[in-house]
Amino acid sequence: MSKETLSIRILLFARARDLAGTPELHWECPIGMTVADLKQRLGLEIPKIAGLLDYSAISINCDYAHASQVIPANAEIAIIPPVSGG
Repeated sequence: MSKETLSIRILLFARARDLAGTPELHWECPIGMTVADLKQRLGLEIPKIAGLLDYSAISINCDYAHASQVIPANAEIAIIPPVSGG
């Protein structure tokens, strides 16, 4: 029995993009996946950004998301690492 999945687009910004070597990812994810689940999977699939994810903001369809928020189908997810400047 196969699990139903949904498609999402993940945009990587700043240091996350540099470490991952790509500006975006397209994934199939299980229905019911939360932001916390997504961060865990990203850390496993792209270990170079695992530590950065603890400090990064996550948005779903241009709205900031919390860890327990469920990701909807066809979502655009943004990984926004902390930035500094002067």
